[in-house]
Amino acid sequence: MYTRTQNDSLRTLDLPDAFEDLSGVIGSDLKVIVKALTQRARERMMLSPRQAQRLQYTLWNRLTEVLSETMDPLRVERH
Repeated sequence: MYTRTQNDSLRTLDLPDAFEDLSGVIGSDLKVIVKALTQRARERMMLSPRQAQRLQYTLWNRLTEVLSETMDPLRVERH
């Protein structure tokens, strides 16, 4: 049986300051993407509610991680 742990918390999208005003829009888009993919997987692959929730957490965390890491080199260091 799967039990949620501290590692199951949802990651926050972390964009450089120059893109921070887009974080709300991007976050909303990510929610739609994650929900659509999870819903389709649940319907087509007959996932249990627990499996669907796990997929949602994984999709959200991986997508926000990739976006944050990809955009990180665009951070401007201020001295």
